[in-house]
Amino acid sequence: MEYLSKQRYDEIAAELKHLIEEVYPKVQEDLAETSAQGDRSENAGYREARRIQGKTISRIRFLQKILEHARVVDPDVLPKDRVCLLSQVEFTNLATNARMRFQIVSPHEMNLEAGKISLKSPIGAALMGKKVGEIAEAHVPAGTLRLRIESITLD
Repeated sequence: MEYLSKQRYDEIAAELKHLIEEVYPKVQEDLAETSAQGDRSENAGYREARRIQGKTISRIRFLQKILEHARVVDPDVLPKDRVCLLSQVEFTNLATNARMRFQIVSPHEMNLEAGKISLKSPIGAALMGKKVGEIAEAHVPAGTLRLRIESITLD
C-alpha cells in the first residue's frame, strides 16, 4: 500500500486519464498507419510504433497499479509533534552545521529539486517518528549522518 497526498493522487489520476484518452489512441493510430505500409519485418516505423505502444501500455498499467493500492493521507489526522508523512522538517547536519529543510513524502512524490524526500530514503527513514530536538542517525553511502531536528510543520 502506498500513501499519497491528495495533490499527488490527483496528478497521477490526471496523467492516467491523459494516457488512456489521448496518447494511447494516437499510438494505436500511428501503429495502424505504419502497419499498412507493407512488410513489417523491414519496417522501422512499425517497430518504433510497437515500442512506443509497449512503453505506453506499461506506463498505464504502472499508474493503474499505484492508484489501485494508494491511500490518500488526511493531514488532519497526522501527528504534529513528530516527523511523519507530509511533515516539513528542518534539521541540522551536526558534522557541518548545515541546515536543510525537506518534506517527507512517498516514493512516488519524491523530488529533491522541490525539497521532497522519500520516507524510504536513508534520511527520510531516519527522521520518521522523531521529535524536535532529537538526533536522527542516517546511514548513507558516505557514512553516518547525525541530524538534529529543529522544527516540524505540516502543510
